[in-house]
Amino acid sequence: MKLIKVAAAVLNTTPLDWEQNKVNILAAIEDAREQGVSILCLPELCVSGYGCEDAFHMPGVSEMAWRVLNEILPSTGGMVVSLGLPVFFQNGLFNCACLVADGKVLGFVGKRFLAGDGIHYEPRWFKPWPSGVVSEISIDGRTYPIGDVHFDCGGIKIGFEICEDAWVAKRPGAALALEGVDLILNPSASHFAFGKLEVRKRFVLEGSRAFGVTYVYSNLVGNEAGRAIYDGGALIASGGRMVAEGPRFTFSQQAITPAVIDVDATRVAQARTASFTPDVGHARNDRIVAPFAYPAVLPEAQQISQPAWEAGQFVKEEEFTRAEALALFDYLRKSRSGGFVVSLSGGADSAAVSCLVGLMVEMAVAELGLSGFLSRLSYLRRVQSGATTPRDLTHALLTCVYQSTRNSGDVTRTAARKVAEALNAAFLEFDVDQLVQEYVAIVSKALGRKLEWETDDVALQNVQARVRAPGVWMLANVNNALLLSTSNRSEAAVGYATMDGDTSGGLSPIAGIDKNFLRQWLRWMETWGPDGLYSIAALSYVNKQAPTAELRPQESHQTDEQDLMPYDPLDAVERAAIRDKKTPVEVFQSMLVLFPRFDAAQLGVWVERFFRLWCRNQWKRERYAPSFHLDDENLDPKTWCRFPILSGGFERELGELRAYVASLDKGKGRA
Repeated sequence: MKLIKVAAAVLNTTPLDWEQNKVNILAAIEDAREQGVSILCLPELCVSGYGCEDAFHMPGVSEMAWRVLNEILPSTGGMVVSLGLPVFFQNGLFNCACLVADGKVLGFVGKRFLAGDGIHYEPRWFKPWPSGVVSEISIDGRTYPIGDVHFDCGGIKIGFEICEDAWVAKRPGAALALEGVDLILNPSASHFAFGKLEVRKRFVLEGSRAFGVTYVYSNLVGNEAGRAIYDGGALIASGGRMVAEGPRFTFSQQAITPAVIDVDATRVAQARTASFTPDVGHARNDRIVAPFAYPAVLPEAQQISQPAWEAGQFVKEEEFTRAEALALFDYLRKSRSGGFVVSLSGGADSAAVSCLVGLMVEMAVAELGLSGFLSRLSYLRRVQSGATTPRDLTHALLTCVYQSTRNSGDVTRTAARKVAEALNAAFLEFDVDQLVQEYVAIVSKALGRKLEWETDDVALQNVQARVRAPGVWMLANVNNALLLSTSNRSEAAVGYATMDGDTSGGLSPIAGIDKNFLRQWLRWMETWGPDGLYSIAALSYVNKQAPTAELRPQESHQTDEQDLMPYDPLDAVERAAIRDKKTPVEVFQSMLVLFPRFDAAQLGVWVERFFRLWCRNQWKRERYAPSFHLDDENLDPKTWCRFPILSGGFERELGELRAYVASLDKGKGRA
């Protein structure tokens, strides 16, 4: 047996935060050293941070990354460490993994396949390194190999697939296997999305099996740059068997996942595979050889402990809770905000946002401890003394405000108060009705007529939502806190939100999730709650209501679904039209299958309404506060779903839809 100890690290990086990124890297290296690790894989672009965006084009960024790398080098004595950084070479910028052994740079591997879909824009900044090309780069008077290279460190052969390299059909690992590589390191920056972990596990496992290697996958963790959430989840597989899995959604700055692997076992597996034919034809310049002495290692029991919730029936609810909690915690501390303010209406959206802040505190304290939590918020002097429980911290960090008008009811007021009390949030009430009436009077006087609901419905609704913004913004300013917007994705799709009203805020935590799931999540939170925590029974006051903006007079019995359509078909139409890119007629045909309980003509009305509202309200989506990315149904035009602000509005396509629906009605049948 040839046993060596390897490890994958997850790091919480921040773009351009050179000092803290270095501190986290050094802590990971020291932790790995204490655990007897010889080969350590750190995440993609961990030195600079992955999300530098157009700052990558600043020459000073790649120069600083090199300087910081050199400051890290002395700490790698006796270890082989992979570090990610941008490298400027021949007027091109490359996303590189630098392999360091015993304090010396051995060379740079350029990323072959750049992520340019979804939230990723790597081709905007980086150039893909061409297959089979090896060159040399001179930095500070020294020359290093760069390109499509692999390494022989003390007889252990190491190759790379950098993040996206493993997601494509023509994976670099296939060529590395023919070179007899023992380990493939995958430094990644793979953002969280529902269900994505299983995809990662498949390519790690299959890579280790098909290539006959040990596969080491590292990742980022936390809210790195504002929108993308990274869930960590380091993985190590050997010869088609998973041998180690790291924690996900950790609040720690770094975490190490080690494993003892048998190099001889994967070599023998390659030798025994009839279809494996090593490349022995000619001498190559793509292997970098360096001496390295591996310490003796004893076998260790490889036991994977999976959190109970990952095997439970509420995986999506758990992932949503943990992703949002981690993202809010990092946004709070990285923006150095004094806490959060929520305009708590007593409805589903604002209740969900408030609960997520409370859960953020509970989960972070559960992992870090009270002192660890406070040390991460050391800039907040007002919460450093007096807080002895998570509930104390929630009271200090979360302020909820119920803002009433004459159209508000006791049901929503009670719901808001009960939810705030359950969380132990600070709770205030503002009566803004006088302000609303004063604005209505000012405009009525200027126009020379009285504003009436029959003629001025939208204006009279919107003024109530907008009048609520200045006071809650003022409160956020007084507390040096972050105002959280409470709009969800379903409302963003159809513009069912008041700009500068309920969309007001510096961060929109739930704008990436649909209303149907939010309502499901709130029911789960009322009766179950996250594994290891608790449920919130007070949510029953929210869950028993029909969602309503509560902006029309109470006798109108306004509900969101009456204004729009039921949320089931709304979310299904959105997915079909925006995610799946179907035409109006194709969307309608899909809805006929999904919702046989609805009349075909009614479905046609709803589909047309969606497309009209979608096209009319792109300008609103452009103005939403930053939101968290949770899945491939995101509508954020800055990172995922671009659409023209001005367009023809699918007029011809909607005409075809009306004709198609009419033909069904004439034939008295369905598609």
